[in-house]
Parts: sequence; C-alpha cells; structure tokens
Amino acid sequence: MSCTVEKLDKSMAKLTIEVSAEDFEKAVESAYQKQKNKITLPGFRKGKAPRKMIEMQYGKEIFFEDAANEVIPTAYEKAYEECGEEITSAPEIDVVQIEAGKPFIFTATVALKPEIKLGKYEGVSIEELSTDVAESEVDLAIDKEREKSARTVAVTDRAVQAGDMTTLDFEGFVNGVAFEGGKGENYPLTIGSGAFIPGFEDQLVGAEIGKETEVKVTFPEDYQAKDLAGKDAVFKCTIKEIKVKELPALDDEFASEVSEFETMDEYRKDVRAKLEEQRKEAVNDAYQDAALEAVVEGCEVEIPAPMLETEQRQMFDQFAQRIAMQGMPVDQYLQYTGQTKEAMIEQIKPQAEQKIKSRLALEAIAAAEKLVASDAEYEEELAKMAEAYRMEVAKVKELFGDREEKSIRADIACRKAAEFIADKAKKTKAKKAATKKTTTKAVEADEAEEKKTTKKATTTKKATTAKKTTKAEEGTAKKTTTKKTTKKAEKTED
Repeated sequence: MSCTVEKLDKSMAKLTIEVSAEDFEKAVESAYQKQKNKITLPGFRKGKAPRKMIEMQYGKEIFFEDAANEVIPTAYEKAYEECGEEITSAPEIDVVQIEAGKPFIFTATVALKPEIKLGKYEGVSIEELSTDVAESEVDLAIDKEREKSARTVAVTDRAVQAGDMTTLDFEGFVNGVAFEGGKGENYPLTIGSGAFIPGFEDQLVGAEIGKETEVKVTFPEDYQAKDLAGKDAVFKCTIKEIKVKELPALDDEFASEVSEFETMDEYRKDVRAKLEEQRKEAVNDAYQDAALEAVVEGCEVEIPAPMLETEQRQMFDQFAQRIAMQGMPVDQYLQYTGQTKEAMIEQIKPQAEQKIKSRLALEAIAAAEKLVASDAEYEEELAKMAEAYRMEVAKVKELFGDREEKSIRADIACRKAAEFIADKAKKTKAKKAATKKTTTKAVEADEAEEKKTTKKATTTKKATTAKKTTKAEEGTAKKTTTKKTTKKAEKTED
C-alpha cells in the first residue's frame, strides 16, 4: 500500500491511497467465498458455482464492491497512521480505480488540524469570585443529608397537601371521550414536583383518599402529543395512598448516625470545611473557564467544515449515550422534546465550535510555553483510569498504543495550559449587579440530579413535558470505515 497527501485550501487534504493488485485480488476472492452460498447458477448446486462462471454470468466486477469495502478500512487506517498529518474529521471516500489485475486506488478527503493565531493569553481579565460559604449553604447541605435519612410514613386521617407523596388512579377525557394513553393506575406522584402539566397537581390538594376528584387542565400549545396540544381535558382521579417524609431531628444522635462525629457542632464544622474545599475547586474551575473564554475571543482560526461537523456528531452521540445510561433512548427523548436528530446536531454547533477553538488554543499555549506531561503525571493518569475501570494499570497499558498515549499526554498538557492562563489572569472586582454565584460542586450535583432533563418523560397518560437538554460532552475526531465505496465512510471509534 502507498499513500500520497495533497494539501487543499481551508485546512483540507486529499489522501490518495493505492492498494496493490495482488492485495485487491485477495479481497475479491474473500468476497467470493463469503457470497458464493447465496448465488445459484444453472447446472451447479447452490454454493458450488466456480468464481469464473459467476463472473462470466454477472460480470467481473460482481465482487468488487464487497472487496473494496473490505480493503478500504484497513488501507485507510494504515494511511492515517503513516501520513503524519493530524486528521480531525471522518474521511469522504471516492474510488478512483477499480479494475481486475490493476491496483485499487481510492481517495480520502479529510480535514486537518487548522493553525490558530493566538492573541493575548497572559494577563487576561476575569471576574473575581468569592470563596466564602454562607451559613445557608451549610444548612442546605445538612438538610439534604437529613432528607436521605428521612423515613416515609403513611397518612390516613387527612386530605392531600402540597409536598405529599401520593399514589393515584386517573383517566383523562377530551370532550367527554377518553383519549389513548390518558389512563394510569397506582401511579406515584409527589404533589408540587412539576411532573404533570401545569395546574394538574395543584388541583389534587384537598383530595381525599378513595374519593374521585376531577382535575381540569389545558394542554400546552406546544405539547408533544399534537392531537392533544391546546385542548381542554378533564382527568378523573382517585387518591389511593398518601405518604409523607418524616425527617430526623437535628441533634447529636443524627450527627453520629450520618458522620464520624458525636455532636452537631463537630458535624457542622466538618460540613463547612468540605463545602469550603469544594468552593475553592469550583472557583478555580470557573477561573480557568473564564480565562480560556477570554483567550479564545482573541484568537483567529478558521475551522474546516468537516471538522466541525464531526465534532457536532460526536457531541450528539455522547449525549445519546449519557441519557441512554440514565434509562432513556435518544429516539424517545427526541420524540418527547419534539426535535429531530438533525435539528439537535445543528443546535450543538456553537458549543462544538467553542470546544474546538478552546482545545486548539490550549494546545497552542502548551506548545508556546513548553508545557508537557511528565512520565509521573502520565502514570498518575493511567492509575486513575485503571481505578475507574477497575483494572490493573498494567492491563490498561496493554490496551493503549502510541496514539492513546499521545492523546493522554496532550490532555495533561492542555490542563496545564488552562491552569497557566488562570494563574496569570488579572482578577477584577465584580459589579454587584453582575456578581455570579459559585455554588459548591456538591450542591450543583444535587441540583442537576433534581432537574435532570433526561428523567423519563412520561407519555400522554402521565401528562408531562420533558425539558430540553443542550449540553453535550467533549468528543474526539473519529476515523471511519465504509459501506458503499462511493459514499462517505461511516464513523468508528479510534
């Protein structure tokens, strides 16, 4: 195999890859062996027709496409490794020559890592943030721990109140006719959770166990079920059960149960110390983000379109994987939010562009300041990965090649660059109106958990509307294989 690289405008390149006639012939023979059992010729049992007879009947090129699809991924992978270019997009494959007895030639058009012109990156101005922890934040953290220790108690002597955890049956009607998906039995609903459409839960306050209550609502105009959007509905509801949380008293006994301390005073001091440490970390992260944003604003770079498109797709794929792990397939999420995959990928575009610019800026700063990952830092990173995947460090090393090591070391260098620009930044006093709150990571995590946009959005019978999530995580450019030799190759993970 041989490969030549032609540099094109706007950080694009065309790789011309040539596979020897002998290697392509092996791929054709392999394609024949895989396909012969599906081919029938008069005078031959199925699967017994000689290759030459099949080629005489259907043409010599009958196995060429399958052979090309077998050859291209391996040949492209080798060219990717050997060309010495930093490829940042999936390749667009075009076949140049595919003939019997001749070399197989194809091109792969790819985006390369663009050059970035750095502006000022030392001494950029960022807003100073407070690291103080308020008493109310300590109270909030303790209350969250208290919530975890709460026990659930059934209530039988009163009607529903706000905050109650109820179990109910319900059925919805529009113009007196029950609609599909509008019925639920023994459905758990916390009053005030906002799980149902506006107005539904409020009308259950005062409902008594075992007695039917009518709830009148109007579906939002943008409701995901188009046949219900904007329509008035009546739900006949029956409360089956009421439960409340019984919180433990804030005393020394509680402190000893949830911590290593014997008194509330000691426990409270420990909570404050942990919050202060988390606050410092959160502020440090915020400084790095703000400094990097200021640096990126002063940079000049032209991102090739395929590189941006690849990043958008990767961010979408990672988002899909993340919500799938939380129990919701991305197709279901898109259905609930009324979006299409294409629209969401387009929505991600500004984030993808900012992500690429940030990475390019950090890489350039790391190079300019000679910031590199030491062997000790690399080993430490491997140890963290091994712990996360519950593997031995030696096993992780076995799985990693030169490319993976280079990527990890580059990540470490970029982190150093982020710390560098934050340390060199000039912190300015914030105006009162523009003061930003920096909550602790623990609080942020809990709030994010409570507001998950990926919690299972209910169907029409649950009368809910899922919230949109636009944030997607960082991805890396992927290489591809091909299914059709004249079409864009599909992505596979590095």
